[in-house]
Amino acid sequence: MPPPRSSDTPILAELRRLTGSAGREAVSDIYPTLPFGISGLDAALPGGGLGRGTLHQIHEGGPRGRYAATAVLFAGGILARLDGPVLWCLHSRDLFAPALARVGLHPDRVVYCETWRDAEVLPAMEEGLRHRGLAGVVGELTRIGLTPSRRLQLAAEGSGVTALVVHRLCAGEAAEPEPTAARTRWRVSPAPSEGPDRRLSRPRWRLDLQRCRGGAPGSWIVEACDAQGRLAVPAILADRPAAPIRRRAAAG
Repeated sequence: MPPPRSSDTPILAELRRLTGSAGREAVSDIYPTLPFGISGLDAALPGGGLGRGTLHQIHEGGPRGRYAATAVLFAGGILARLDGPVLWCLHSRDLFAPALARVGLHPDRVVYCETWRDAEVLPAMEEGLRHRGLAGVVGELTRIGLTPSRRLQLAAEGSGVTALVVHRLCAGEAAEPEPTAARTRWRVSPAPSEGPDRRLSRPRWRLDLQRCRGGAPGSWIVEACDAQGRLAVPAILADRPAAPIRRRAAAG
């Protein structure tokens, strides 16, 4: 009689990896993470950074969610710090290449795929994710269901190529994207700057990590991506002393 299989057989290990049940270390063990360089933000993410070879959602808060300009720049800054070309599946012809260059993603690295409908974006993304030489694949979508997102997640895990969905929320639609199989979901919004020279200072964003598998949601005020795609903590916040700990008065 053959000995019983141990719980650590390759078949079960592969099944756990594909279903996401291997724990928060699974993806970071397969592919290195991409740290943001902000301690509190990286500490909230499994492996200390954004998971590579996975699917991530980004959408923009506020009334300009349809244009998603800030969300696009956040995605561009992430991809600027990865090596290789980028496949960008367009929703409309309003992607401003000079703005991407300002956050470190040079237009020469971007391959534009003119797919105007969600039904065309999804298969183009899935095909692009099969090419291991790409740094990442971006798809501009208004909606994405659970089943298509699972296909993108599996394709990203299989090749190690990072997948980013930038949502363009149309007027009259829900303010938040529907649940998907994405590893993280981010909401990016412009934040007001402080100080007398705020018009000349680096723009600020509010980053809301709304969902993170194996991590902790949170919110941060950051300075927008620089020419190398890096975020920063505003100086006035970095230098601010920690709030004093308030002790409860003992019951008399």
